[in-house]
Amino acid sequence: MGKQVFFLPDLGEGLTEADLVSWSVAVGDRVELNQTIAEVETAKALVELPSPFAGTVTQLLAEPGSTVAVGTPVIAIDTPTGTGTDADSPGQNDDASGGAPVLVGSGPLPPRPSRRRHLQSATVPRNGLSGSATTTPAAQLHPAAKPSTRKLARDLGVDLTVVDGTGPDGLVTDDDVRAVAKTSGAVPDAVVPDRVTPERETRTPIRGVRKHTADAVTRSAFTAPHVTEFLTVDVTAAVELLRDLRDTPSYAGLHATPLALVARVLLLALRAHPELNATWDGERCEIVTKHYVNLGIAVAGPRGLTVPNIKDAHLLGLRELCRELDDLAETARSGRTTPAALSGGTVTITNVGVFGVDAGTPILTPGEAAILCLGAIRQRPWVHRGELAVRSVTTLGLSFDHRLVDGEQGSRLLADIGAMLENPLRLADPDC
Repeated sequence: MGKQVFFLPDLGEGLTEADLVSWSVAVGDRVELNQTIAEVETAKALVELPSPFAGTVTQLLAEPGSTVAVGTPVIAIDTPTGTGTDADSPGQNDDASGGAPVLVGSGPLPPRPSRRRHLQSATVPRNGLSGSATTTPAAQLHPAAKPSTRKLARDLGVDLTVVDGTGPDGLVTDDDVRAVAKTSGAVPDAVVPDRVTPERETRTPIRGVRKHTADAVTRSAFTAPHVTEFLTVDVTAAVELLRDLRDTPSYAGLHATPLALVARVLLLALRAHPELNATWDGERCEIVTKHYVNLGIAVAGPRGLTVPNIKDAHLLGLRELCRELDDLAETARSGRTTPAALSGGTVTITNVGVFGVDAGTPILTPGEAAILCLGAIRQRPWVHRGELAVRSVTTLGLSFDHRLVDGEQGSRLLADIGAMLENPLRLADPDC
């Protein structure tokens, strides 16, 4: 048997650290090559960490909730062959004998193993890396639960180790936590709120997506000179079009939403206004115009605001956009968006209308020239064909980088988007 130590790898995009969310294994567990051993949260995504070794877990070298730098040892595994990185070695071993380590993002992944924890002892240093160790049952250190469920348990004062999970493979669910909270008398028997804060103040560490978002919007706001313009549009015809499309067989199972239609319209408008699908290269003093569109969609999820993008969205029709938007939102809200999906965007849409908000002044995604904001669609009195009528109306907001885009260019794009939404027959193809 040889003791192998796995050092946290670079999980993509040059990230230097990650937060350890939970362990999927305990000391004494047998692990296979590429088996998921932990979930870590980077500044961009929640990532399942696969094991680069096959063997028996001997040490967990970081505690859930801790921030671990790239290159830091996180787990020790005894392997039958002794291949891999020795505990005293400064880095990963490149020896391929006995099966080369396969890190995040490469190699085939086997079916996800059961996440049930064995009641074995796990020795975890208090500081995560060194110092005196204490022995605690592994199941108490990391019961199977999603990060959002762990947060709910903390808010309600529930000890997850006393909760019997009713989810797949014993996963502790939100309902399990609320049920324990009710029976323990932690909160009234009526309705268990999602958040209970008995203290006068709560301090939340800024990590992961929240930290990345704060850095990004600050950098964007103080680097790119923002200009925001607004246009109020009669979208009655667009709403009727979407209603008709939902009743057609080709859209069965899809969500034909105003966001999907606005996305399609933006993609069409960018054909005539490519200067808004560009980026500013200050080092080379160049404007880089993109001849493809990776369409970013701002999504509010349990980990905060993320902006995954649909690659080569300019090649998609409305049906394909509906399908891609459904998949994108489901993935983002489950916290499973990959770093690749969060990188390389060229233009963004944010939809504040889903929150009942009429308009906003969105901040540019760093490196992009424009972001379009869709407000709530409301029934309003409107002059239509010379007469006052009740129409479906919304407000669009367009923020753009004034280094790349002047007022005329931004105004023309916004006007074209409004014209197509007012009269969907202006769309380029019959299927939108």
